[in-house]
Amino acid sequence: MLLAGKWAVITGCLQGIGKATLETFAASGASVFACCQQEDEAFSDLIATLQDRYQVEIIPVLFDLLDEASIKLGVQTIQKAKKPIDILVNIAGANFDALFPMMTLAELQKTFAINVFSQLVFTQYITRLMLRQKKGSVINISSISALDGNPGQLAYAASKAAWIAATKTLSAELGPQGIRVNAVAPGVIATAMTAELPEAVMARQMARCELKRPGLPEEVANVLLYLASDSASYITGQIIRVDGGMG
Repeated sequence: MLLAGKWAVITGCLQGIGKATLETFAASGASVFACCQQEDEAFSDLIATLQDRYQVEIIPVLFDLLDEASIKLGVQTIQKAKKPIDILVNIAGANFDALFPMMTLAELQKTFAINVFSQLVFTQYITRLMLRQKKGSVINISSISALDGNPGQLAYAASKAAWIAATKTLSAELGPQGIRVNAVAPGVIATAMTAELPEAVMARQMARCELKRPGLPEEVANVLLYLASDSASYITGQIIRVDGGMG
């Protein structure tokens, strides 16, 4: 198993790519600090199932990305467990679609607060733990919108573009300390977020896609698994598209 004996911190575990990554990492032998805003019965059942099936440990960590004090409490939960953190995957995110003339300052600020500022602070805390052992793998979720642009998604695309710059900079800063930093840029993935897209928008996106279908969350999770593993030990500072050929 690629991640046997490793500890991972994953944000956004409640649904979509985050949930698929939690499942994929557990199946590959990783124990996980599963971060999300709130825990429901289905999530509790999933944790119990994964622990029993794969004999790993999964610790739910609940915090609100819009509340700095809540983030600190989440970090304290991780610190108190006294586990060596090998992997951090930043997946949590929010999207407020609007054409540029209709975009509000409040939506722009909230998008960046959730997608960038809070998770950079969280990453700062977690990488301090990695620095103690002089190794680790950080993987950030960007988007093809950040690379290609997408009408109606200026706030989202700009926030995800910030992660491209952050990934490049952090890889340069943390590489000498043995910490790899990469990013994945998913295309159209079949999640609750893309389920809300109008049919015309989805048709336009699929016309650009060489595979002519949306990706699955687990197909993104498999790339994250590789980057998190020692098989990718000489890969850092990279932005990897997982888009079915939309580039």
